[in-house]
Amino acid sequence: MSTDEHGRIRSWTLEPSLPRYRPPAGAVDAHCHVFGPMAEFPFSPKAKYLPQDAGPEALFALRDRLGFTRNVIVQASCHGTDNRATLDAIATSGGMARGVAVVDPAISDTELDALHAGGIRGVRFNFLKRLVDDAPKDLFLEVAHRIQRLGWHVVVYFEADILDEMRALLAAIPTPIVIDHMGRPDVAQGPDGADMRAFRALLDSRDDIWFKVTCPDRLDPAGPPYADFVRSVRPLVQAYPDRVLWGTDWPHPNMEKLLPDDGLLVDAIPEIAPTDTLQRKLLIDNPMRLYWPETF
Repeated sequence: MSTDEHGRIRSWTLEPSLPRYRPPAGAVDAHCHVFGPMAEFPFSPKAKYLPQDAGPEALFALRDRLGFTRNVIVQASCHGTDNRATLDAIATSGGMARGVAVVDPAISDTELDALHAGGIRGVRFNFLKRLVDDAPKDLFLEVAHRIQRLGWHVVVYFEADILDEMRALLAAIPTPIVIDHMGRPDVAQGPDGADMRAFRALLDSRDDIWFKVTCPDRLDPAGPPYADFVRSVRPLVQAYPDRVLWGTDWPHPNMEKLLPDDGLLVDAIPEIAPTDTLQRKLLIDNPMRLYWPETF
């Protein structure tokens, strides 16, 4: 674990390895975050963790090192509903980033319009109790209806043990849905385990549910080369190739006890998407269709 003199935590590797796998030109890291810088964008007083600064300069340097072209920046829970750090990163990207916001249910339409102008294309609903104190499903559903006019989608973050209680809300959301980290299944169960069967049933329930095959570092405690993750996730990519996204999750919130090597995360891509066609869908076609639809 690395902490600075103020007790702020670093959860990312300072010098990640250079991946053996090189993504195709135009590849998108479709799930990453920025932290601060705190002096300019203070963290929420409700934050469950206090990270060191990990701003856009570091994010875009990592993007270039790993061989990516674009980023989708997801609002980190440590910033609460203050999306200024995410908007700042998008603004400094030269058009190469879009974002997902976290909003107060009382947000005005004018504020939503401003987020859209700043590059936001979705809102995130977080149901991890260790990260958020309150997740009001009824108010979230109201927000989901209000963002329809903008062409946005809803990103939902939950763990596998509450999937059943999430089904009614997910069925009622009127926009496309993106499930973060596949709802955190137990990949040790394998591709035919209970968690993956339940997740497949969710995907089969409507054809506009997308998902991110992300965070082998969180889901596979055995570590690289993430054999359980690969074994469980590859069939999912092959079965739903037009609804799948990938991202680094940099700077890996709350992973300070075992700092992930982003180069090794990239090297898992051809293992879960073993053909050029699948890799292009995962890294270019799908995220571009969702976040830069004007290019299609």
